Amino acid sequence: MPLQHRWPLAITLTLGLLALPPLAHADAKAVAIDEMEGYLEFVDYGGGVIFAEQIPRAEWPNFFIIDAREPAQFAKAHIPGAVNIDWRQVLAKRNSIPKNRPVLIYCNTGSLSAQAGFALRVAGWDNVKILQGGLQDWQAKGGFDAASRAARAVRH
Repeated sequence: MPLQHRWPLAITLTLGLLALPPLAHADAKAVAIDEMEGYLEFVDYGGGVIFAEQIPRAEWPNFFIIDAREPAQFAKAHIPGAVNIDWRQVLAKRNSIPKNRPVLIYCNTGSLSAQAGFALRVAGWDNVKILQGGLQDWQAKGGFDAASRAARAVRH
């Protein structure tokens, strides 16, 4: 085939290849939407949210705790034993997050950790709990002693 006849074919193939990434992106987006839709249809009310006072002191060591805040915030204060994984990085670092033990994720107030927890749960981590109220609430309720404080308050 003469060179001048190959150019239209090469251009057509190149343009066709350039068109593939958006199609692949659209397919991936559709799959992600389907996964999220399926998750939302079957998730229990609360979406894996837990309050500090629901965790007895003896249970805290069983959790793999993720502080989903930025490293500078983590350096200032965090729940002892927590691992710092920025909320935007939980899926990128998902291989370091266990599936065989409870995972507790928190941020300052619970809003960013809820997004990270949602992403992990959609990705297959059904062992993830989001700490309602985040670090601020945990501290205000007594930290590891939140459950025993709440129980004492109920008795009085």
